[in-house]
Formats: sequence, C-alpha cells, structure tokens
Amino acid sequence: MKTQQVMTILRPVKDPFIHKRFVEIDAIKSVEVNEATDEVAIEIALSKLNQPENIKLKEALTNKLLQAGARDVRIVFSQLPEEQLKQYPQYQVMMSPLLNGVTKTAFLAIASGKGGVGKSTVTANLAVNLARLGKKVGIIDADIYGFSIPHMMGLSEKPTLSGNKIIPVEAYGVKVMSMDFFVEGNDPVIWRGPRLGKMLNSFFIEVEWGDLDYLLIDLPPGTGDMALNVHTLLPLSKEIIVTTPHKTAAHVASRAGKMALNTNHDIIGIVENMAYFESQLTKEREYVFGQGGGEWLAKELNAPLLATIPLGQPDGLDTATSIYQDEEPIGWLYKKMAEAVIAAVQ
Repeated sequence: MKTQQVMTILRPVKDPFIHKRFVEIDAIKSVEVNEATDEVAIEIALSKLNQPENIKLKEALTNKLLQAGARDVRIVFSQLPEEQLKQYPQYQVMMSPLLNGVTKTAFLAIASGKGGVGKSTVTANLAVNLARLGKKVGIIDADIYGFSIPHMMGLSEKPTLSGNKIIPVEAYGVKVMSMDFFVEGNDPVIWRGPRLGKMLNSFFIEVEWGDLDYLLIDLPPGTGDMALNVHTLLPLSKEIIVTTPHKTAAHVASRAGKMALNTNHDIIGIVENMAYFESQLTKEREYVFGQGGGEWLAKELNAPLLATIPLGQPDGLDTATSIYQDEEPIGWLYKKMAEAVIAAVQ
C-alpha cells in the first residue's frame, strides 16, 4: 500500500455537511502509510464532529482502503476551524437556526417531473391545511423561473426588514418567501445555476423564519440545478412527488422521484392531481387525462398514494386565490392529505 493510492481514494470524497471535497478545503491533515505492514493512519478535519454521518463516512473509507490492499486502517476526525468554515455558504446555511438543531423543523420538498401538473397548487394548499391543523408552516418558493406561490395565495405586499433579517410575508397562517418578491412586475428571471444556488442559500440564512414545524420547498420541475441544490442542502428532507394520471407525466415524474432516492431522501407519498373532472350537474366523472398514473408511480417508487385530487377551481369566498376552503370537497381532500403527511413525518 502506497500513499499515492490512499490519496487517490480520498481525492473525490466530500465533507458530509458542507459538501466540499477534502482536498479543496485542506481537510486531509495527515496520511501515514507503513508500506511494510500495509497499515494506514489518516487524520481528516470535518465541519461537524460527533454526527451519525461521520460514522458512515469512516466505514465507507475503511472498506475502500481495505479493498485497495490495506491490512489495518485507523481514521481520526478533528474539527475544521470555524474561521475557515465561515467562508463557505454551505456552512452558513448549515448553521442557520432551521438546520443547526435549534428548531425541530421538518422539511418537505414538493417535486414533479414536468411543469403544469399543479405542483405549486398542491404545495400551497398542503401548507395552508397544515397550518389549519395547528402547525407552524413556511414555504420557500424555489421555482425561481416559474414562481407562483405568492399569486396563488393572494399576496401583494413585500417582505420587510428587521435589522439584517428579512421578515417573510404571511397568508393563511403560512410564512412565504419567493423570488416573486424581488422582481419588478412579472419580469422573467434570467439566471444561471450558481446564482440560483446563492438565492436559495439566502432564503435559509437571511430570512427570519422563527420556530417552524414544517418548511415546504416548492421545487422547479425536473432534476436541474435548483433541485440538486435542495437535495444537497437538506439531506434529511422528505419528498412528495406530484403527477397527473397521464402515463407520460407519471413516467417523467419517476425521474424526479429516483433523484430523491439517489440522494437518500425519503419519498413520503405521491399526489395524483387533475385526476378527473366531476360534473356539478350530473356528478359524473370524466377522466380527462386518463387513469392510473398516480398508482403506477406509487408502485414504481414504492411510496403511498397520498391523495387523488380532481380538476377544480376554488368556489369559496376567496376566489381570487388558489386556496380551497375546508367546506369544499377538494378542500376536504387537502385536509386529509395534510393529516397523512403529519402521520408520515412523525
């Protein structure tokens, strides 16, 4: 066993919390190899000590080194200096109250394979119903190019500042932060991936969320940069995948689900939206987009079908929004869905 072999194994490995390679952040403090006995001793500095992820990291590295020819492996973890860590946005996000263990916030990412399936409508109504059930709830509208949550919830005011913190806007008992608040009129956002990641970081670092039970993240459709950023920032996030009954929509949605599984996120359920149209006159159902997509996707991803939501438009008192009232049939379905989500997260 040679030192070069050990470094080849260590070179691609990342810190499990700030997601930077050890070689990038000068975290590999020492590598000692006894070529006569094939004994290896390594010291690596981490951003956080005494975490379950560190045990997994040590086991994985030990196995790789043993497979490469080492006979005995000793790995010691030390602490990266905080002054060094502060330069990394990932560390700043990690140390925000939402993520550093001060609050017990459950993160729910709402994803879809393609646009136009009603993902944002599901996000907004799920959040409102969680709040109606007594939970403290926030939404990050992470669909930077297709932001729509504020409009759906009837929000026209802008966030305010308190010191150096942004105070999110609130509607229906839900705190909301969206790119919509920072653009003029209905102008498009023309940004590339790295800048999008910085905006997402700021939603965690610079916003005063307070004590939340649930923070919902309305992801852009597909498996692009923003979705990957969320998966990286929130390793313990749960996911809900939204599809329509159409077979193609469900097939595309399975990619978003598999991305969640590949990044060790739990999928707590599938929502089949626009499942059917029910005539108000005859009560007959027409399956406009076909049938079976939600059930197929649930089986494909080994996740429960949380809700089957028909085509509809809120007909309560507040018809300027996309929020259903409790007494509406679709509102009742969202309430049952919120109850199922609470049970699944607990």
